Amino acid sequence: MTLGLVLEKDQILLGMKKAGFGAGRWNGFGGKVQGGETVEAAMVRECEEECGIKVTKYEQVGQIDFNVMFKGNREILSTHFFRILEYSGTPTETEEMKPQWFKTNEIPYKSMWADDSYWMPIFLRGKKFNGNIKFDEKDIMLENNIKEVEKL
Repeated sequence: MTLGLVLEKDQILLGMKKAGFGAGRWNGFGGKVQGGETVEAAMVRECEEECGIKVTKYEQVGQIDFNVMFKGNREILSTHFFRILEYSGTPTETEEMKPQWFKTNEIPYKSMWADDSYWMPIFLRGKKFNGNIKFDEKDIMLENNIKEVEKL
């Protein structure tokens, strides 16, 4: 899995997920890695599909293994986080996501995944992070082991 985030000065670009897994929540842009794709290529593709931007420069800043219940089965979703440094195009609403800029001191954590409030502050400080998070079948966070790291 991948997740790309654009941070410009005191604003972050998030997208409201409109359907499917995570619907009704603000999040970064990303998704599953397709066969033969690198995590980097998947993040670039997902950003273009979900909000119409073409990512041209980025850096990997995090990696979290999400232990989740999905359709009655427990799965580990290894997710790679990227800071998008340069892109072209204008963020545009798609069938999947509605992008919106938020001031970094007004991030809508209550309308996001519960874990976001743990790793997002590390991301906003320009640092790297990794860890493990476990959710139950109702998307309630059971365990959280997120830490700031020097390198991934």
